[in-house]
Amino acid sequence: MKKYIGEIGLFITAIIWGSGFVGSAVALESYTPYQILAGRFLIGVVLLCAVFHKKLTVISKSALIKGSVLGIFLYIAFALQTVGLQYTTPSKNAFLTAVNVVIVPFIGLAIYKRKLDVFEVVGAFLAMFGVAVLSLQLSADINIGDFLSFCCAIAFAFHIFYTSQFVKQEDPIILTIVQMGMATFIGIIVVLGKGETTFSMQPGALTSLLYLGIFSTTIAFLLQTVSQKFITETKAAIILSTESLWGMVFSVIILSEVLTLKMGIGAILILAAIILSETKLSFLSKGKMKRIT
Repeated sequence: MKKYIGEIGLFITAIIWGSGFVGSAVALESYTPYQILAGRFLIGVVLLCAVFHKKLTVISKSALIKGSVLGIFLYIAFALQTVGLQYTTPSKNAFLTAVNVVIVPFIGLAIYKRKLDVFEVVGAFLAMFGVAVLSLQLSADINIGDFLSFCCAIAFAFHIFYTSQFVKQEDPIILTIVQMGMATFIGIIVVLGKGETTFSMQPGALTSLLYLGIFSTTIAFLLQTVSQKFITETKAAIILSTESLWGMVFSVIILSEVLTLKMGIGAILILAAIILSETKLSFLSKGKMKRIT
């Protein structure tokens, strides 16, 4: 039952992140990318501290260190994605970011000598190809934006991997609070360093930022951290890769984007990756056994 709780939580996280593409597009009309990062993380840490203020008195040194590590990976990933997007196309940025789904299992192999689960690895590659079909526009050009987007994928992969490692020993809520706090600290320093201190207070701009802060940051990352306590990091990465699928769904519904055959094929590949990693094709062997008996 706990496994299903983890999977449902990560699916909800991916759905929220998918809807965040629309919120980010609106927010970018009024704020710089670094202001959005600092703002969403600030809203996140304030809300988490307000709701879970009793947890603040029991933060251990271990949780502080681990949460800070997650916060650093989190901010680096978002910053690289943001900067990379300025030099490459949104489709290539989305695809290269999604490469994290393939990197995650190999981090465990390289650092902890952990055996690879064949079905999860194949599912990871299948999910990556699904994202490619869903979002990638064919182009052979490679530039600095592509490189930064790939580095973003590495940072997200480490964030997903170490979230799964750290929640085994630490309170997931405390880890979320600390990582939000660290990301906020870095975000504010960057904004001040860049001199981006003029902040729009228009209702429309604030609404989009509040949506990103409350849903795409506070709720989504809290769900991710808690859910990863009950699921492997590779399977978590595969489920979270459906973010691009849900981004497509919300773009079609809210922005009236036309649904194409290419989008449909990409969606099918991503769903097939989830089914493969989840079932390990056990239903096929069960079917054979029934026919034999």
